[in-house]
Amino acid sequence: MRFSGYLSILIAAMPIAAMGAAPATAFERVQAPPANPQAKPEMTENCPGLVAQGPRRAPAAFKLASLSSDQVRITYIGHSTFLIESPRVVRIATDYNDYVSPPVLPDIATMNYAHSTHYTDHPDPSIPHVLRGWSNEPGKPVRHDITVKDVRVRNVPTNIRDYGGGTQRHGNSIFVFEIANLCIAHLGHLHHTLTQQQMNEIGRIDAVLVPVDGSYTLDLEGMVEVLEGLKAPLIIPMHYFSVFTLHRFLDRMREKFDVETSDTPSVVISKTTLPAKPKVLVLPGR
Repeated sequence: MRFSGYLSILIAAMPIAAMGAAPATAFERVQAPPANPQAKPEMTENCPGLVAQGPRRAPAAFKLASLSSDQVRITYIGHSTFLIESPRVVRIATDYNDYVSPPVLPDIATMNYAHSTHYTDHPDPSIPHVLRGWSNEPGKPVRHDITVKDVRVRNVPTNIRDYGGGTQRHGNSIFVFEIANLCIAHLGHLHHTLTQQQMNEIGRIDAVLVPVDGSYTLDLEGMVEVLEGLKAPLIIPMHYFSVFTLHRFLDRMREKFDVETSDTPSVVISKTTLPAKPKVLVLPGR
């Protein structure tokens, strides 16, 4: 994969203050925000169950095989962007931004606020549902809970670091997608471990999309702690800037998890095809 072009974009987009420390020690963990006292009870039970420089879009003729009613397709586009597709052809783009674009216009776009490679101020106006993972009111969490055909999307706010070394409360969201009796969590730009209350609100997860850079997001040991707490059968890494960074994460995960590398950027999952033992599946970015 070609990382150098994307990395130059990321570095150019980051404020100078954020670049002052070496990547391994660039940031400290921040504290998790308090749990939402008005969280819906069903949130704990409703889950029974890097890229070339510049914008990327595949041809409009992009088309994949239809899905059965119990299947979900996950395609890794690059960085933190995935295209998630439901049986009724609802398409979701995670961390939608101006640099890494899905091959089709999504029905739902989720975004996070850490860097401009995780959001855009100018999403395509044709996207019916644009879900920002932060509030425009400082310190106030944003809450989303929408249903589109056979897809439910909800969020759990988390904190992020600001460029001065402090904490920006509720600047990130973990988005949870409920599709085909599966629950898929996208951790966004997670900067801290999760409280038990947050874990309860997230609920049981079948697949988790996890940032593994180990510096700009949560450090490696902290992220492993989060994954062990979530207990998802399927773990798909994202947000890494080199083969070295990815392999550092995989080497650590091999201590307790199976690891598999796919030749294709897409995987179709269902309740019946989830691995019996938790597994890390590496999808190549498109």
